Amino acid sequence: MKKIITFLLLFAIGLIIPIGCSNNPNTSDTTSNNLLNIYNWSTYIAPEVITEFENKFNVKIQYDTYESNEDLYAKIKPGNPGYDVAFPADYMVRIMAAEGLLEELNQENIPNIKNLTPKFLNPPYDPGNKYSVAYQWGTMGIGYNLKATGGEIDSWLTMFDPKFTGRVALLDDMRSSFSLALISLDYNPNTTNPQEINQAKDFLIKNKEAIAAFAPDTGQNLLDQGEVDLTCEWSGDVFQVMKENPNLRYAIPKEGSILLTDNMVILKGTRNKELAEKFINFILEPEIGAKISNFIKYATPNQAAKDQGLIEADDLNNPAIYPPPELFAKLQYIQDLGQATVLYDEAWTEVKLGMGG
Repeated sequence: MKKIITFLLLFAIGLIIPIGCSNNPNTSDTTSNNLLNIYNWSTYIAPEVITEFENKFNVKIQYDTYESNEDLYAKIKPGNPGYDVAFPADYMVRIMAAEGLLEELNQENIPNIKNLTPKFLNPPYDPGNKYSVAYQWGTMGIGYNLKATGGEIDSWLTMFDPKFTGRVALLDDMRSSFSLALISLDYNPNTTNPQEINQAKDFLIKNKEAIAAFAPDTGQNLLDQGEVDLTCEWSGDVFQVMKENPNLRYAIPKEGSILLTDNMVILKGTRNKELAEKFINFILEPEIGAKISNFIKYATPNQAAKDQGLIEADDLNNPAIYPPPELFAKLQYIQDLGQATVLYDEAWTEVKLGMGG
């Protein structure tokens, strides 16, 4: 879930491998008790946090990245190639846990879990936090160029206004794009109704002229570079580019949207579970959690960080990062739909064919 500048910082200090190389941990070192292999979303951590952990515990971190939950799942499903900690979203935690891909957490080794906001404890996708601990949270919404729109916007339907034809990017992610369409049609984004799924498919195809690209979690970069005027993206991604581009804005649409919680998990087959739990506990320290959120511009689930005044005031008071109760009530988690997923798979294939590729 994030931004090129962060990638460059991570690359510069040697935390990630170059683009084009295989994202596999250095298996020759994975038996070492002082090496932790982390697999995270790109541009999704403050680089100094990695260095602080290494120095504090006299260990080395190898840090690889992925671009979607499905990429993570595809890498781990055939057999863990050597990773210890990963950061799946809510619904993917449920899937991976059900398929035996995650280790159970020993919460005695993670006492800082007490720092989390109560609403992020015992989540519906992982009752009792048996397998996961919340890392960051955010929303799916609209990033837009204020000069292009001519004013503030607050609706998904604005993205399909004819005046923005060919200037819109959607996420190249089946459930995210279908959620946008379903919510626009006043349906539940987790519907299993075949007729509603088909209507969402038809909605996307009908509006294909508006869509310049299905971006692989890089819509914020297309927006920042002026290649599109509006993009469906995750909140923190857009806020990262907003820091350098005063023309950009982010809105959670009034119709509602998706609530995302990314989580820290320990992967089945880890060779270093104790060190992995130390890392999770370290991330949950108020100062560390605040450094991450202040850098990547996602919302923190760490109540202690907020109570101690460690979160930047501009972020904490921004309703697009921390939405007010009336808007928060319209946010929903993407859920694992079990066998109904095949309906989305088939409809997504038709959408791609309908778009011409």
